[in-house]
This record gives sequence, structure tokens and C-alpha cells, in this order.
Amino acid sequence: MNFNLSEEHKMIRDAARDFAQNELLPGVIERDENQHFPNDLVKKMGDLGFLGIMVDPKYGGSGMDTISYVLIMEELSKIDASASVIVSVNNSLVCYGLEAYGTEEQKQKYLTKLATGEFVGAFCLSEPEAGSDATSQKTTAIDKGDHYILNGTKNWITNGGRADVYLVIAQTDRDKGSHGINAFIIEKGMEGFHIGPKENKLGIRGSDTHTLQFNDVKVPIENRIGDDGSGFRFAMKTLSGGRIGIAAQALGIASGAYELALKYSKERKAFGTEICNHQAIAFKLADMYSDIEAARYLVMRAAWDKDQGKNYDVSSAVAKLQASKVAMQHSTEAVQIFGGNGFVKDYHVERLMRDAKITQIYEGTSEIQKIVISRSITKD
Repeated sequence: MNFNLSEEHKMIRDAARDFAQNELLPGVIERDENQHFPNDLVKKMGDLGFLGIMVDPKYGGSGMDTISYVLIMEELSKIDASASVIVSVNNSLVCYGLEAYGTEEQKQKYLTKLATGEFVGAFCLSEPEAGSDATSQKTTAIDKGDHYILNGTKNWITNGGRADVYLVIAQTDRDKGSHGINAFIIEKGMEGFHIGPKENKLGIRGSDTHTLQFNDVKVPIENRIGDDGSGFRFAMKTLSGGRIGIAAQALGIASGAYELALKYSKERKAFGTEICNHQAIAFKLADMYSDIEAARYLVMRAAWDKDQGKNYDVSSAVAKLQASKVAMQHSTEAVQIFGGNGFVKDYHVERLMRDAKITQIYEGTSEIQKIVISRSITKD
């Protein structure tokens, strides 16, 4: 693995950094405060190619690699994790799922619009009694020959109210266990599909999170993704890629908090000198820098594995586990370095701390990542 970024990667990173600083930063506090979904900014991200980063250009995407995706996610997340999670879901879960497993007709109808930002996508796996456990789905899709009848509830759905296209995981034959699960494409406006109220969240408040209800929704058979019974494999592989995006988001949150804390420590004076010169603060900054660099290499390794066609199930789980831990730990340390000012919204670090927590929860909690890792290292 080459740790040096190519000139193209540097240009992509710099473009994302410029967008984050010039477009996302103004108004980020107000969007967080008011739980405002950034519609105009999402359109701009689509115009820049951020919403279809890894999609083949023949479907309207940017045709970039996973390293590029990670670089973009980190830069956006330093400023606004609410905006970056929109990018993450649309890329890692929705566009990837359709490009890897969809039919050509599905790609032409949906992927081309998702990749350009004309459509926004949502991935619907979590349920009130089945978070990332796809085998425990209560949502059902009854096969009626040329269509399915979909019933059930999905919750904690990112882009839930704003999305145009929803990829829904449902049980079609409980007796077959994991082989009785399918994935379906649902369009907003289908009869029987209802969107619940927006969740009032601790963090990533600018993202759109809803519970969805499906009451006898008629789904054409051509909206099933893949062969009958392939939904479990679809969900698991898609989640592995999703973990790379969330690991990059966590890395960005940690990096953003560190950069703010470092800058503040060079400006704030106490006992006659800048606080970065006090050992208590200097050691915190050294720990932050070291841990973030280690997390960055893990995230890059997972992205590299994916780009090389290697199995990235474990490397993505390791990256997400460590990066989310670093995000939570060091966004909290950033607040500590700011002292009382860290508790004030105008300084941004309290928002980063609130946003960090979700990275330990979605795309599988830290405990699920440990299960994925332990099963790999203990199997014969």
C-alpha cells in the first residue's frame, strides 16, 4: 500500500476541503440548531460529483476510487457530519448496492439519478427490534407472482423524509432464514408508504432521520434487487462498504476537533503563555494527533482493500471500531481544551462531540464490529 496521495487524490481532497470551508461552514450552527436538512447544499454536492463518487461515469457517477471517497468524507465531516452522512448513505449503501447488484434497467432508472444528486437515496434495514440484524426482520414482502406486498416498519432511516428512492430489506420466507430475505426498491409516493415524524436527535441534527411505515405497499417484481433470497448477502456486503464511509466520517470529526483545539491552544493564554506550552495540554494534543493518524491509516487500509478487490469485511470493521472510538474520545478532549468555551455552540467543538457518538452506533454498533472481527480471527 502506497501511503502517498496521488496528485489527483490531493486535488479531490482540496476540492472537498474548499467546499466544506466555503459552503458548509456558514450556517452549520443554525442547521444543527434547527434540524434543517441542507437541500441547496445537497444539490451542490451532487453537482460536484460527491453523491456518486465511486459510480461508473456511464451511470452519471464520478468514477473515482474508494480512497477518493474517504478523503471527501473526512473533509466534509470536519465541518458538518450531517452533510457527510447524506453523502455516505447515498454512496456506500444506495449507489453501491444498485451498481453491484441491480439490473441494467434498475441502474438506468434509478442509479443515474442518484449518482448525479437528482435523487437522494435511503437504506432501510433497521427496525424497532432488529437493528443491523438482517435475519430478524419483521418487515415482510409476500410474493404475489408479478409483485410483492410489503408490510412493516423501519426506523432510524437516514434521509428518511428527503429521499426519493429507498432500498428496503424484507423477509419473504421465514422458514428459509437468511435465504428468505430480499431487497426491494421503493419509490416515495407509492400507495401505503408513510413517512413518520423527524427524530429529534442528540447529534447530526441536520440530517433527516425518520421512521417509515409500509402498509400493503405493492412492489413490482422488477423492483426486487438480485435473485430471490439474495437480500441477506446484499445487506451484509453493502454494510461492509458503509462502514468505510462511517469510519471516514468518524475520522473527519476527530480531525476537525483536533484542528480546532490545536488552533485554540496557540491563541489562548494562561499563566503568561499560550496553553499549548503547558504540558497538560501538550500531552493531550500529542495523544490526539497520534490516535487520529493511526485511525487514518486503518481507514485508508480498508478503502485500499476495497479498491484492490480484496475482502474488506474485517478491515472495514476494524477501521470503524477504532475511528469511532477516536472520534468520541478526542472530540471530548477538544471540549476540555477549550474549557468553558468548549461548552458554547459558537466554538463548534460541542457539536462535533455530539456528532461523534452516532459513529459508534450506526452501520452496526461497536459491539457488532467486535463480533465481525472476533469471528474472523477465531475461525479455523
